[in-house]
Amino acid sequence: MSDPRDASIESYAHVRELPADALALMARAEQRHVEFGADWHANLIDHVYATEAGRPDVRVHVLRRQGRVLAVLPTVTQGGEVSALSNFYTAIYAPALEDGLAAEDLLPLTRALRRGSRAAAYRFSPMDPASREFTLLQRALQLAGLSAHGYFAFGNWYEPVRQTWADYLKDRSGQVRSTIKRNAKKFAAEGGRLEIVTGGDALEAGLAAYQAVYAQSWKVPEPYPGFVPGLIRLCARRGWLRLGLAWLGDKPVAAQIWIVANGRADIYKLAYDEAHKALAPGTLLTALLMERAIDADQVREIDYLIGDDAYKAAWMSQRRERFGLIAYDPLTLRGLAGLLRQTLGDARRRLRAKPLPPADNPPA
Repeated sequence: MSDPRDASIESYAHVRELPADALALMARAEQRHVEFGADWHANLIDHVYATEAGRPDVRVHVLRRQGRVLAVLPTVTQGGEVSALSNFYTAIYAPALEDGLAAEDLLPLTRALRRGSRAAAYRFSPMDPASREFTLLQRALQLAGLSAHGYFAFGNWYEPVRQTWADYLKDRSGQVRSTIKRNAKKFAAEGGRLEIVTGGDALEAGLAAYQAVYAQSWKVPEPYPGFVPGLIRLCARRGWLRLGLAWLGDKPVAAQIWIVANGRADIYKLAYDEAHKALAPGTLLTALLMERAIDADQVREIDYLIGDDAYKAAWMSQRRERFGLIAYDPLTLRGLAGLLRQTLGDARRRLRAKPLPPADNPPA
């Protein structure tokens, strides 16, 4: 265990204020998921938290030991709770950690969080429960005197890519293959065309087309209207953008935002104009973007990100779960109340999961 007296904590209001070595650690984390990087967090701060009423307290904490950066932990404090710098736009969260850390190495950071905020609860979500970040952060919160618990956040469907597009398509259901074949002909016959925008001169027109489709879809208006345009421009700048558009003549009728980086393709947003649902333009776009991701981008994994929507199982073969961490401070009244609710809820879940004893005379 390292000597906590060798550690220091720095706190910044924006990732753009971070020193170069802290940004470098976040850049390494970004190689695993773009949402771990500084650019993702900058867009979230600029277009979500900077516009929130009451201006929540955004802090990016940097843990050093003998001058060396060990961890970068982006947080926001609001409503008496410290939480991950994340929201419903976030599919996965993790602090950026140096290799080889133990939970004890993070203890100065979790102690400083507790001492500096005196919050009732500390929440970090959504995370990969199998990751070292989840394990180390949970243990470090416990070492700081908090009662830390994991909880289910959402299901996540994904596809490990081991085949060409043609072979992958053969493994899909007959219904999916038939829909693609049949509707591709109908769509083309009605003047339809498909396009993938990655940036350049087509970017702003592509963004406008996406927004037009979204406005005609079943989806509720974005509560933070600057976030998605900011993300599209960011992804174009970084070379990550695959913005799929389906057109009928001059009218966009379906749109999808895919983020392709570091061997991953994340299916981030999709929408279609319900007036043209019968032509299945969304399915045709998914097929085009899948083919591009598998054969041209040669990704290792395609990820549908958030939720157990039934259509995702038609394209993905694997499911995993994302969890959150909630840590209560039992020395605060609200924290103690939250811990009691957590304890009762855990007990009820255990009782529901407990198998019934065998019957004396089971049916034949």
